[in-house]
Amino acid sequence: MKKSIFLAAGLLFSMSAQAQLLDIIKSTVKDKTGVDLNVPVKNNNTTTSPKTTTTTTSTGQSNNSSANLGSLTSTQISSGLKEALSMGVTDGVKKLAITDGFFKNEAVKILMPEKLRKIDTTLRSIGMGSLADEGVKLLNRAAEDAVTEAAPIFTKAITSMTITDAKNILLGGNNAATSYLQGKTQTQLFSAFQPKVKASLGKVGADTLWKNLISKYNTFTGQAVTTDLNEYVTTETINGVFKMVADKESGIRNTPAMRTTSILQKVFGAQDGK
Repeated sequence: MKKSIFLAAGLLFSMSAQAQLLDIIKSTVKDKTGVDLNVPVKNNNTTTSPKTTTTTTSTGQSNNSSANLGSLTSTQISSGLKEALSMGVTDGVKKLAITDGFFKNEAVKILMPEKLRKIDTTLRSIGMGSLADEGVKLLNRAAEDAVTEAAPIFTKAITSMTITDAKNILLGGNNAATSYLQGKTQTQLFSAFQPKVKASLGKVGADTLWKNLISKYNTFTGQAVTTDLNEYVTTETINGVFKMVADKESGIRNTPAMRTTSILQKVFGAQDGK
């Protein structure tokens, strides 16, 4: 799909070139995805502005350091933090690992890689927005398929949390638990996700499609655009998981109604000074 985008950029060189490339793109897309671009497709007006990383990674201590924890045992603190993290991971992965879990969630939706966004704009300017949208959708489908690999890795990190870890996390900032998970799992997640993402890109037909289209675009324009889709989608998938976990953690810390168990109420109520 992304390679189709490159072809589109080349279309601007001449009217005859546009017609040739448009035929190539449509034929390639139909062969690989079954999408017939001659049939009108509703344009979802996918935005292409660069996405910024939203997960907070600071582990600095917050003003909660004076929280009244005297009534809590070390075991209670540890249990409360592990439960909060487990809920964040379970809810986050569950919401992402479904159709449109990434694609229709603007907070984590995977957009075009930076190198391809000018071509994305070109596609839209010549009336091929549906092609650009389909390219984005395939990337998100691969992420949705791969994200289930996160659960066992997170579970191991959570169960290995020490009493000291738990106390530091409880007295830390809004995303201190998420930052703990990042430090413990980032490398493992990448290693586990990358082969899964590669397989997922192949399953949805994104890898072959993008490879063919980028190759044809480079041949037509004389350029040498390259993009490692596997690495890009893997990284964005991990960012999406941590964004969901961070949102859950922040909610439990700051919204009493989200503390749905007695241990969460006790531990995070003490954090509030309640």
